[in-house]
Amino acid sequence: MFIEGKNAIRQAIEAKVTINKIYVDKNYQGRKDEIINLAAQNKIKFEFVPRVFLDKKSKTGHHQGYIADSVDFEYCQVDDILQKARKLGQKPFIVLLDGIEDPHNFGAIIRSCECAGVHGIIIPKNRAVQVNETVIRTSTGAISNMLIARVTNLKDAINTLKENDVWVYACEAGGDMVYSKKLNQGEAIIIGSEGFGVKKSLLNYVDGVISLPMMGKVNSLNASVACGVMVFEILRQRQES
Repeated sequence: MFIEGKNAIRQAIEAKVTINKIYVDKNYQGRKDEIINLAAQNKIKFEFVPRVFLDKKSKTGHHQGYIADSVDFEYCQVDDILQKARKLGQKPFIVLLDGIEDPHNFGAIIRSCECAGVHGIIIPKNRAVQVNETVIRTSTGAISNMLIARVTNLKDAINTLKENDVWVYACEAGGDMVYSKKLNQGEAIIIGSEGFGVKKSLLNYVDGVISLPMMGKVNSLNASVACGVMVFEILRQRQES
């Protein structure tokens, strides 16, 4: 898997992601460069190459003169996310994604979750975008600090969370307003797909539905925007409790 862009590579190095080699635009050769210095300090191989080489290898078109050849993203288990919360002495704070297909949305969600202190994200193996180069790029390095569990069945994941005293809420229209709901007891929220929202089959397994107030004529928000608003409201409540 390739990691593209200066910031994403720096974050990956700092997070100790295994990197086989970093390809650097040869025009940077001889300059004092942050990525080159970090690679040298961490004993990571780097090679100066023509920019056309990077252009051909890039999948995002935004490599900024740097592409790192890294190992494939390592998914974790749901229990690893719960263990992280326990080790930090915190109540679990988790996001489940139900069928997100746009890698840009996924990357933006990862970034918001990392900034809000979410302990981990759970995604399904099928019918949803997986971690790829575009997701990594869009997360602007946040993915290096985020646990992501990939599961066969979201229903089983929900049941596991509830067995561990985590309240699970679907983010959908027609529920309780998020600002009036107590969300500081250990929560997981489900963000649905861009076109269809949270599947009705999952709604039978959740502890409730929470909604955002909508004042405009459009009745829904982009998935990553909705997730961002939700997780920062939960963060606000957790900090005030």
